[in-house]
Amino acid sequence: MSNKELAELLEEIAKRLSVEDTPNSRFEVRAYEKAAATIGALAEPVEDVYAKGGKEALMKLPGIGKGLAEKIGEYINEGSIAKLEELRKRYPIDMNALTRIEGLGPKTAVELYKKLGVKNVDDLKRALEQHSVRELPGFGERSEESMLKGLQVIESSGGRLLLGDALPEAERIVALLIKSGLVERAVVAGSTRRMRETVGDLDVLATSKQAEKVMDLFASIDQVDRVIVKGPTKTTVWLKLGVSCDLRVIEPDSFGAALQYFTGSKAHNIQVRTIAVKKGYRLNEYGLFDRSGKLMSSKTEEDVYAKLGMQYVPPEMREARGEVELAQKGMIPELVELSDIKGDLHTHTKETDGVNTLEEMAQAAIDTGYSYMAVTNHTKSLKVARGMNEKQFREFFARMDDLSKKLGDRIELLKGAEVDILRDGTLDLDEKTLRGMDCVVASVHSALKINGKEMTERIVKALDSGLVHILGHPTGRVVNGREAYSVDLDKVAEAAERDGVALEINAFPSRLDLNDQNIMRVSSYKINFAIDTDSHNTSHMAFMRYGVGMARRGWLTNGRILNTRGAKELRKALERNRA
Repeated sequence: MSNKELAELLEEIAKRLSVEDTPNSRFEVRAYEKAAATIGALAEPVEDVYAKGGKEALMKLPGIGKGLAEKIGEYINEGSIAKLEELRKRYPIDMNALTRIEGLGPKTAVELYKKLGVKNVDDLKRALEQHSVRELPGFGERSEESMLKGLQVIESSGGRLLLGDALPEAERIVALLIKSGLVERAVVAGSTRRMRETVGDLDVLATSKQAEKVMDLFASIDQVDRVIVKGPTKTTVWLKLGVSCDLRVIEPDSFGAALQYFTGSKAHNIQVRTIAVKKGYRLNEYGLFDRSGKLMSSKTEEDVYAKLGMQYVPPEMREARGEVELAQKGMIPELVELSDIKGDLHTHTKETDGVNTLEEMAQAAIDTGYSYMAVTNHTKSLKVARGMNEKQFREFFARMDDLSKKLGDRIELLKGAEVDILRDGTLDLDEKTLRGMDCVVASVHSALKINGKEMTERIVKALDSGLVHILGHPTGRVVNGREAYSVDLDKVAEAAERDGVALEINAFPSRLDLNDQNIMRVSSYKINFAIDTDSHNTSHMAFMRYGVGMARRGWLTNGRILNTRGAKELRKALERNRA
């Protein structure tokens, strides 16, 4: 059982309860949503937590009370949760799959089941194709078109996993192999190592003197659903997570060549092999060979590239977007590193839709090694997130002042908000309140389907207000769930340059917004970027690496990233924004 699997079940309970119209349902929904967020982001397998300390250990996790700990224990011990089975009997529909479609919430899913017998995505697709949905009261042609578009987004994902699901799974497999003592070395390769936002399959390379035993172990681990093909040095399995995984045992002397071969995109590798051919070499996963077949290089990636007259190319750049030419000129930029990040400028607490208290989030930031953290709760118009009004922010900031005194120089807490950009381009709090903040992140959360001209003017007006430090998740997309809204990013970047506003690289795995392509598109403007986690949970702070990965894919150096600066330098940069 994976944490993701249990989190999805808890989310399903929350969605099914949201259909119920009872006095307690609203609070139950919130509780299950928080528990799902906690379990989904948990670094350690929840089964291990339970095995070490039972229900009491689970209750120490954020948002897990006695009742939820019992439900989790029930699933670990029995493989099911009675409450969920009871809810499924009431409405026998594939709730999680249906509600992944934009514009289709739990109540709509139940309505479609009652009126049209829609139980799953295939049923919905037939109903949409037959135009049955538009005939229902309260739906109409626009609702039908919206669902069709949402369905197309899901189908276009091609079953690809979010990087935030794929990378931890690959790392767990690597850890199991190393722990076994059967391998000397094991690493993640492929698109996962390149930090692509979605992953179609996993690749793991290892060295071992006991290859067949390694294959036996790999085929038998809990994460494996079934074995597709098993050989002496390569085995392919289908993981319960929903993707295939290849494990190859490589000879130690060929490891560098193999890692280079199984990491780069197809287009990157073709370009590199073409260079090898022009120099009279042959390059494959076993090494770099001259015309006589003599091995020239194979042990390290760095040496393979060097023998070809190239600078080492970081894995995230290996996409054939000009990096090969830069490497030949020795002009590969020194990309931002995770260790460069000094703080997080976009986080939430339980006062709005976060799981943890201010104190818990501050401690998590301290534990991460940060010098500062901006607390940016939602504002009043975002009612679904229990957004705060001006008075509530003033009261909350007084609490922040008290905590800052207690923490001393352990961390600097920045007062902020994730303020909604309303449809007319105004901001969701008054000017006095916003000017009193250290870090204002402005984001679009509503009216996402307006035309591109109106959306662009809306965002530009907000940036031109002189009240915004960072534009949050600038395109509004949700990976594998919702397309970006229509917006002219060049005009937004022009405004950001003019107004001294940083563009966010939101590190939350389902956002990764800006993505690498959009980063490259706007990086020619004189603007900074902020890599933020959008944490709603202490464990979400670990998402920073995905944002850094996206920045590296966009070829950014640490000089372009706002939160690679120390606290004093950061404050100066934020103050200049208000000048």
